[in-house]
Amino acid sequence: MCGISGFLDLSCVNPASELRRIAIQMADTLRHRGPNDSGVWVDAEAGIALSMKRLAILDLSAAGHQPMKSSSGRFILVFNGEIYNYEDLREELSQGEQAYSFRGSSDTEVMLAAFEIWGIEQSVVRFNGMFAFAVWDREKRSLTLGRDRFGEKPLYYSRIGGRFIFGSELKALCAHPNFSKEVDPGAVALFLRHSCIPTPYSIYCNTSKLPPATLLKVSATDFDSSPHPYWSLSEVVNEAVSDSFVGDEQEAIEQLDGLLRDAVRIRMRSDVPLGAFLSGGIDSSTVVSLMQAQSPARVRTFSIGNHDREFDEAQEASKVARHLGTEHTELYVSSDEAMAVIPSLPRIYDEPFADCSQIPTILVSQLAREHVTVSLSGDGGDELFGGYNRHVWADTLNRRIDHLPLILRKFGASGIRTMPPDGWDFLFRVCNPATPVRLQMRMPGYKLHKLAGLLESQDVHALYERLVSHWLDPAEILPQVFESPTLFSGKHHQRLGHAAEDMMYLDTVSYLPDDILVKLDRATMVVGLEGRVPLLDHRVAEFAWRLPLSMRIRHRQGKWILRQVLYRYVPRETVDRPKSGFGIPLATWLRGPLRDWAESLLAESRLRQDGYFNFAPIQKIWREHLSGKTNWEYHLWDVLMFQAWLDESRRKSDHSSSHAEGIANLAMGSA
Repeated sequence: MCGISGFLDLSCVNPASELRRIAIQMADTLRHRGPNDSGVWVDAEAGIALSMKRLAILDLSAAGHQPMKSSSGRFILVFNGEIYNYEDLREELSQGEQAYSFRGSSDTEVMLAAFEIWGIEQSVVRFNGMFAFAVWDREKRSLTLGRDRFGEKPLYYSRIGGRFIFGSELKALCAHPNFSKEVDPGAVALFLRHSCIPTPYSIYCNTSKLPPATLLKVSATDFDSSPHPYWSLSEVVNEAVSDSFVGDEQEAIEQLDGLLRDAVRIRMRSDVPLGAFLSGGIDSSTVVSLMQAQSPARVRTFSIGNHDREFDEAQEASKVARHLGTEHTELYVSSDEAMAVIPSLPRIYDEPFADCSQIPTILVSQLAREHVTVSLSGDGGDELFGGYNRHVWADTLNRRIDHLPLILRKFGASGIRTMPPDGWDFLFRVCNPATPVRLQMRMPGYKLHKLAGLLESQDVHALYERLVSHWLDPAEILPQVFESPTLFSGKHHQRLGHAAEDMMYLDTVSYLPDDILVKLDRATMVVGLEGRVPLLDHRVAEFAWRLPLSMRIRHRQGKWILRQVLYRYVPRETVDRPKSGFGIPLATWLRGPLRDWAESLLAESRLRQDGYFNFAPIQKIWREHLSGKTNWEYHLWDVLMFQAWLDESRRKSDHSSSHAEGIANLAMGSA
């Protein structure tokens, strides 16, 4: 795992020493991603500079050093990630008339050999891995960026005049002397709706995220080119219609078990200590079960506990760990310890990001890094196998909404809204006094109020948009700002046979790469920990889409087939419980220990001076939240995370060097 950065300057006026200085300056901002090694390569005649910081996982010797040159000298590569099937590719590349002679045992060298023999595009379709790379072709004088299929590894780029700048994180681009930090108002609107900034946008104008499963090739003769896909989930879904699974349930379970076993097996290759996050839920328990089934030693597992029982998953994780016999480490953190992470969030995420489960994810990453350098995660299972509540209820809800006249739906929505969310929460507790806290639905009032919005929706697209939105109308608090268009702004996205599948598809191409994988990447890399996601092996995803929906969602329960695989290793009663997120008592914190911090960021003078938000609607929901009338924790967290990012951005402009040191100190202090 690494942090990569670099640039192509078409003016070619700077000497090699200046290119090297800038490239090193950019890479130094990423030292938390790669504390073990660093490197830089420049060609002043071509105006190209590549730099990196390396976290050594495979081939710890100098033979794995980057930037790495291919044997012919044609390709120069910087690469962040892992190619899990590199051993099979290496064997194939070592044979035949064009047999490649390898010098070391790293997957980086295998990538270069593949580029030499098969070409870049034909190589990436063979890679099974998570990756973001930049490769300079000295023969064609072109730079190619590439990103893995689901967007596990990040890659940003910007064009400024005749300069093309790229990096694993925005902080690397900000370190280039010509980078422009102009905030994109349209991206702010998207952030308020989604709690993250969707691909291809970033918080800055003229700066983009490279979309997952794409390549982008730039050169002096084709400087304004666009990314193009080398793999498409849309095509996978369409092909699954004509090549659907035809076996019975037991055959499907057996095949999925085999695919998952192999996906886990190849992600356990490491020359450094390895473990896994374990929440006790279906996804992480499946990953850990398959790890332990294939490991002669006890697998290291890690969980974070919360003294607030409503948000605590450590007890469930401990049950799974005891059954499997893992070497389990859990840490109960206090509210003060959790809240201590908050000041670091803008530095870690680089642009506004408001998924509040970022806090426990950082804490469990810090815990794991004390013992291992690689940790497997259960992310991706919900998107592929129908694990979210919106997937389970989508078809039923869509049918019932369609059958009701709009006027009746609006009447029902008004009825729900007559009682505030906290009132519904109280009513649910009173009506279910004997139900243990851990088995109760979390925030039923908030979910009912969201249902009220769904009742007013008129199609699946509108349903999905409301379900994933925080601020349903960002223009309410953004003066004269319109949302930038996205793939799903209109109604022309992929349409499938079931509302549930529509939503699973949309989640996989949007929520997964823009929220879930961003959260995991930054939380792990800030402490120098490599996170791996076996459920996002593309073979698993392609198989999942060939399955009938009834094997993914059954009896109003998601992930049916994944559960059947898990039950082979862990008793049903150990893992079956209502789905809960990786949450924190944010609503309570905002009314209590975080109140002064929040009010300083939401002060009228501050908001008016910054000029981004209308004060009145924000003040209204803040007062309603404090009174307990309505739970506005998510909406407020969006605004607070933007304001905190804005503060950090201004500090970075004044103290850029201290920013880089702060990130590095956090990484070293947690390692």
